[in-house]
Amino acid sequence: MNIENIEAFVYVIHCGSFNKAAEALYLSQPSVTARIKSLEQELDCRLFDRQGKQAQVTEDGKRFLPYAQQLLMIYQKGKLHLNQKKSELSELRIGCTVSVSNYIIPELLPRLKERFPETHYKFTTGTTDEIVSKVLSREVDIGFVRNISHPNLQSTKFYEDPIRLYAYDGHPFIHNHNPTIEEVAEQPLVFFECGSMDWLRIHRIFEHLEKSPNIRIHTDNSEMAKKLVIRKTGIGFLPGLCAQQEVREGKLHAISVPEADGISLQTNLIAQHGEFAEIITEIIDIGRSLFEAKPSLSAIS
Repeated sequence: MNIENIEAFVYVIHCGSFNKAAEALYLSQPSVTARIKSLEQELDCRLFDRQGKQAQVTEDGKRFLPYAQQLLMIYQKGKLHLNQKKSELSELRIGCTVSVSNYIIPELLPRLKERFPETHYKFTTGTTDEIVSKVLSREVDIGFVRNISHPNLQSTKFYEDPIRLYAYDGHPFIHNHNPTIEEVAEQPLVFFECGSMDWLRIHRIFEHLEKSPNIRIHTDNSEMAKKLVIRKTGIGFLPGLCAQQEVREGKLHAISVPEADGISLQTNLIAQHGEFAEIITEIIDIGRSLFEAKPSLSAIS
């Protein structure tokens, strides 16, 4: 049985279509189709029902999926065992999102260097999708990304960063401990969002209102949003990591909005299955100590 055929099968289910699976595997769509047909011949069953461009997994496909995933994992572990790298890395290539590069790496790296003093570090910044692609193609070794799941990657929760409403120094909400969501919606808002599902939850807290929230500025850059709030352009929902320094300096103030309680951005640490286990364990351990030392952040679980 060809492991590439099994890989194509798992990817089609994970990605939701033959075209997206082909993109993730850096193959043409006909190549993925050929691999699936070959696997169906080997198994003597139909794994997908094809209707035009759509493909629905069959009952036989659903039954075979857990075995296919297990076969892939065993293969990857065996490959890793045969190509074991030295425990002391000469270079570690790390991919991370902009927020991680701005707020986590400067605190994490000095402690990491204490534990791996001979290792050189190379950082690449990008979106979650870009970092996932680079880990899959082995352009980077590990990645800090938003919460994702991928059949060829191990994904470990690193931290949750609560999203809260922040107001500039002197704003009337600072002395109003319980502003209503209607009052918040009337304020000029600087709206930062990074495209994750958690930001949709922020939008939804305004859905029941008769009037839309007063969003004056919309941006995908947290630093820009933060600085605009500090300069009294408006108030805004921001991740705690982004605002922690300015809160300590008294430039920003967190405002309690019960409707937003529990909304947070989760960052995960990703790598190929079974790889860089020692350094990942160390990073998580360092991260736990960093977060426990900062009451403004939630603890890692």
